Amino acid sequence: MAYENIIVERDDGVGVITLNRPTVLNALSRALSRELDEAITELEADTKIGAIVFTGAGDKAFSAGADIHEMARLAEGADLPPEDPGRTAYGWHIASCTKPTIGAINGLAYGGGAVMAASMDMRVGCEDTSFRFLAASYGRVNSTWNLPQQIGWPMAKELLFTARVVQAREAYRMGLLNHLVAKNHLMGKAMELAKQIASNDPRMVAGIKQLLLSDMGTGWKDMYRAELEAQRGNLSPTPISEGFKEFLDRKGRS
Repeated sequence: MAYENIIVERDDGVGVITLNRPTVLNALSRALSRELDEAITELEADTKIGAIVFTGAGDKAFSAGADIHEMARLAEGADLPPEDPGRTAYGWHIASCTKPTIGAINGLAYGGGAVMAASMDMRVGCEDTSFRFLAASYGRVNSTWNLPQQIGWPMAKELLFTARVVQAREAYRMGLLNHLVAKNHLMGKAMELAKQIASNDPRMVAGIKQLLLSDMGTGWKDMYRAELEAQRGNLSPTPISEGFKEFLDRKGRS
């Protein structure tokens, strides 16, 4: 389908979603948020897609966060603009997406842009990447549910309490970035990861992600049991002749 605020492309088993409002640093308007939700649904339903990469248009920003000008217009003098269920829906949709999600964070990711990035499975950054979890600085709250899972409680508390800027090298050291590369290699690295994921058994990749999400906060032994149950059920092993076909064809079956 046609989108106005994002670009959706497909490349060798990978879906690529580009936030496309570079003149306002890819601010997350309500229309863009709805389109994100629709695009994720579209790519989830595409059996040829094994992973999804998110990035931002332009040289400065992945996303500067919520569209404050839009919020002010919608508020019309009231304390808060009317609630938009779509704005919260897309964030959870990214986190729970059946396909692995990778952020190619090409510039600043502030406010809602940082929340969005922290909802992804992994992130690749460059020298221009920076994060700022701004909510406490403007009287709001977010990222309490996803950021601690990415970088642990102590660092998540620091970033949420202080609302300070986190530059690329620090983000990499704390695990907020999986990889830190030169900017001209950013999309290449993100696509390399995505295509490697997409080349694997899609049933198992989706199943592994679901187990990880379902086990959040579960006791260690219960996690072990859940994996065993999955192996006996919907994640039953692929037959040897299929799963190890390349090895058997190369080495022989004797």
